[in-house]
Amino acid sequence: MRREHKMPFGATVLEGGGVRFRLWAPGVAEVSLERRARGNGWTLHAMKSLGEHGWFGCDVAEAAAGDDYRFVLPDGLKVPDPASRHNPDDVHGPSRVVAPAAYEWHDDDWKGRPWREAVVYELHLGTFTPEGSFDAARKKLPELAALGVTAIELMPVADFPGQRGWGYDGVLQFAPEASYGKPEALKAFVDAAHGLGLMVLLDVVYNHFGPEGNYLHAYCPDFFNPAHQTPWGAAINFDGDHSRPVRDFFIHNALYWLEEFRFDGLRMDAVHAIRDDSELHIVREIAAAIRKGPGRERAVHVVLENEHNHVHLLTRDADGDPEAASAQWNDDLHHAAHVHATGEIDGYYLDYASEPRALVGRSLAGGFIYTGQPSVMRDGDPRGEPADSLPPTAFVSFLQNHDQVGNRAFGERIEALAPPHRLRALRGALLLSPHVPMLFMGEEWAATSPFLYFCDFGPELAQAVTDGRRKEFGRFAGFTSEQAQALIPDPNAESTFEASRLNWDERDQPGHRERLHEVRSLLAVRKRRVVPHLPAKPGSGRWQLAGDILFLQWEMVPSQPDGVCWLQIVINLGDTEQFGAAPTGRVFHSWGCRLAAGPSPRLPLLALSPGGGCAALLQLPAFDEDDDSISVFEAP
Repeated sequence: MRREHKMPFGATVLEGGGVRFRLWAPGVAEVSLERRARGNGWTLHAMKSLGEHGWFGCDVAEAAAGDDYRFVLPDGLKVPDPASRHNPDDVHGPSRVVAPAAYEWHDDDWKGRPWREAVVYELHLGTFTPEGSFDAARKKLPELAALGVTAIELMPVADFPGQRGWGYDGVLQFAPEASYGKPEALKAFVDAAHGLGLMVLLDVVYNHFGPEGNYLHAYCPDFFNPAHQTPWGAAINFDGDHSRPVRDFFIHNALYWLEEFRFDGLRMDAVHAIRDDSELHIVREIAAAIRKGPGRERAVHVVLENEHNHVHLLTRDADGDPEAASAQWNDDLHHAAHVHATGEIDGYYLDYASEPRALVGRSLAGGFIYTGQPSVMRDGDPRGEPADSLPPTAFVSFLQNHDQVGNRAFGERIEALAPPHRLRALRGALLLSPHVPMLFMGEEWAATSPFLYFCDFGPELAQAVTDGRRKEFGRFAGFTSEQAQALIPDPNAESTFEASRLNWDERDQPGHRERLHEVRSLLAVRKRRVVPHLPAKPGSGRWQLAGDILFLQWEMVPSQPDGVCWLQIVINLGDTEQFGAAPTGRVFHSWGCRLAAGPSPRLPLLALSPGGGCAALLQLPAFDEDDDSISVFEAP
């Protein structure tokens, strides 16, 4: 099976031979094409005005896949194709013609997976393996499948400046980062994942372009709308004059990754930073195009990052299907859990400083914590919308991710900041909850390598980024002096990047192998006992904090049409052994729990150890005869 997404711009290999080139350049009067076949010099081709607002094009009969090309502006500036499928010499170099149909897929029977089965694993291609390539990451996929992961989420791969970066400064939205490998290597990664039953999601950035290598301002000022200003300058033009080609550019980009590379979904970065006052917001238009396109043939999912907690982008229809996005990253749970586990209340953690254990309960039970309340960090402005209409699977929840680790001065993972027993209790509750859990690469074995902020900008911009990052941390108590700020790793230094690589040898070392076994066991229990009863009923989550014991409950999908099913989780959030009323139900997982004498034999107490005591139960009207879930609490 061969697949290609047809686009109205860029370079298209024609069926009868030759290549069609198209560019939207309303800011200039003329454009030329410069092309170089392999082993030959550059040849100049005139591009015709197509009679529409700023469109230029030409068909070159002798052009073919593998040719390099670039566009020449009237002032002599030579720029890559903004719709380039491959830029082997980085973002300032020429683009290369690609024949997408040349790759032969092997996943003909793949129809995706339902969202309720998602267990997400976020990774950065450059630091996930020693080689930092698509091919090297592909070889690790069997281990992730064996762990119990069902969805790989790649941090952005759109071509960014230099050889090192997080990907959020991408400027060529259609070209996979050349330092990771060729486009066909990324396709092979996705193909192999599907063969193992793994979904693959891609992080995309539609709210801004990176500060280096974006040439659109030189020939296409209409791509930006100065009426909306952002930290990166004028906003992308989703709602001003001549915005239709801009909107189409990003709609095609979303469909391109899903159709030509067979991704199973997109994670849209910081949609709160997209400025769009149109009647139909661009996020909704992209979601609708996905449903009408690849979503008709297989399960395709859209996940949002949105610090405004806009529930209206997550609503479900009468059948319970998403009307726009499937889920949103749940920063609220992370922040509350982080404050409880570490005691840190600097920066945005200040909004979660009061009763963080109760906030952990509220978020696990209901998703968002901020559903319209005033935010201290926003000078008292309200944040969020009521979320009772959403099922728990609308929340991708986590204890760490690239942002929450990498935006620390020294990139420490949470294991370096919190007592292990607090993390164990939170981890057990998260992985067995009805939320969609997410792990950050290496979290499964408690990796000790930091994940630092790194980039590879040109000299002038590089120094500005280094100075700006150190100044940014100057508002924190530990970095008020210049000496302390000077200790913050230089984002542009190659050593910063190298320090962020995972050390896979740790998996077999004491402490790390036990964590790996724990996570694998929890995900196996989740698959067998929790997933069959998902999604939980919207708004059914309940929580109660009794001392340090957190009781959680959700109404789940019953085994039989007229039945009832409740999932219950009990965890000890404290640092000492705790006793509480033992809930009723069939226990399917416990750690550090035992039954203790209560006021009467019929009312036993549940004793939870300070080492992350956790129990998960299902209340069902009946169990199958062959059910092997335990019915007693066990000591650690």
